[in-house]
Amino acid sequence: MKNKILNGNVLDVLKTLDSDSIDMGVTSPPYNKKQPKSSKKAIFNAIEYDSVSDDLPEFVYQDQQIKVLNELYRIMKPGGSFFYNHKIRHLKGIATHPMEWILNCDWHLRQEIIWNRRGPLEVGGYRFYQIDERIYWLYKPIGKNVIGKRLESKHARMSSVWTFAPDKKNDHPAPFPLVLPLRCILSILNYEKGLVIDPYMGSGTTGVAAKLLGSDYIGIDISDNYINKANDRIKDFETERKILTEEEKLHFVKNPYKKRKQKQLEL
Repeated sequence: MKNKILNGNVLDVLKTLDSDSIDMGVTSPPYNKKQPKSSKKAIFNAIEYDSVSDDLPEFVYQDQQIKVLNELYRIMKPGGSFFYNHKIRHLKGIATHPMEWILNCDWHLRQEIIWNRRGPLEVGGYRFYQIDERIYWLYKPIGKNVIGKRLESKHARMSSVWTFAPDKKNDHPAPFPLVLPLRCILSILNYEKGLVIDPYMGSGTTGVAAKLLGSDYIGIDISDNYINKANDRIKDFETERKILTEEEKLHFVKNPYKKRKQKQLEL
């Protein structure tokens, strides 16, 4: 199963995976960005995926996401983390927050991270320009320990607001930038080898991040076309190492005593 993208419906494939077998995961599901086809007018500009519609009735979509998240919880090792990228959407003018279903799943919500995309997602004038998405750090406790181990300071300093631009060079309709899974995996695994899952693998970005950091991955996607392109991209993961190098420079904490100790040695 390692270092493969499995083809099929995400929920069906997740049910075939062993419990307590994955170290961590990162994903961004389809956002369900327009009304059902029976509606006369879409709420958002539709995202056209290759093999899946983005127009489920909202209650069906939320129920589906809860089931997917609960299966991910089942297959995650105790102490494992999952990073879930989503956004606040506006359905008929009312803000619909991902917390509506996240708080109804099995995971412990450890933190809500703001992704500042630097540019507006919607500019219709009905609300202040929305330039943010959310990344939810979900955690599977070890027994009654819902806190989990501490992040190293060099990772914690990334703060709860992450600022980087979206990936505009990727021909997938809804990719996230490579720096997003790199930061998640680097901060949690800290260069230790692990097994990382992305149940909506898309263009293979999480697979590239895992390989760059010396880990294994499992992906799931329903599109043969996306899987083929993702596999080709992951094979050439070394071509994207520069992005990891730039990210690693940020995960650094200066030692305030280093210069003082050096001066004492010189004396």
